[in-house]
Amino acid sequence: MEIRAARSTDIAEIAPFFRAIVADGESYTYPDDLTDDEIRDAWLAPPPGHTIVAVVDGTVVGTARMGPNKPGRGDHVGTASFMVDPASSARGVGRAMAEWVIRWHRENGYKAIQFNAVVETNVAAVRLWESLGFRIIGTVPRAYRSRRHGLVGLHIMYLELENGS
Repeated sequence: MEIRAARSTDIAEIAPFFRAIVADGESYTYPDDLTDDEIRDAWLAPPPGHTIVAVVDGTVVGTARMGPNKPGRGDHVGTASFMVDPASSARGVGRAMAEWVIRWHRENGYKAIQFNAVVETNVAAVRLWESLGFRIIGTVPRAYRSRRHGLVGLHIMYLELENGS
């Protein structure tokens, strides 16, 4: 698996699984009907952010965007969002990108990473983040309309980077 910087031309491969994940209704709040240009504008993070893709056998199978969680006085805490093509799930793509993203945050001087909205019923994602040292620091009850579960909570997950985590 190769992990590299995303290019705008990658949107043609990202868009189909981006739409499938959004339409599934279990992890993202994006509208269902985004065009490729809207996906590009929403997903390709401008500096100081960064977007990557995971490529297997020449095919984009995952993507992640990262950067500061907030501007100004909050820019020392990073954040990230991840999408893995459902056809490539359970192949280690998410973990490989997550480890890459944690390293990127460390190398770029971030003190921590905060995920603002991890859907509590997205058990695989919660399990992955916890296995990498993230902890749930709060849950906003009934903040997400899951297609399968109705109103569910959004976890705020946090990873301290300064003490060697």
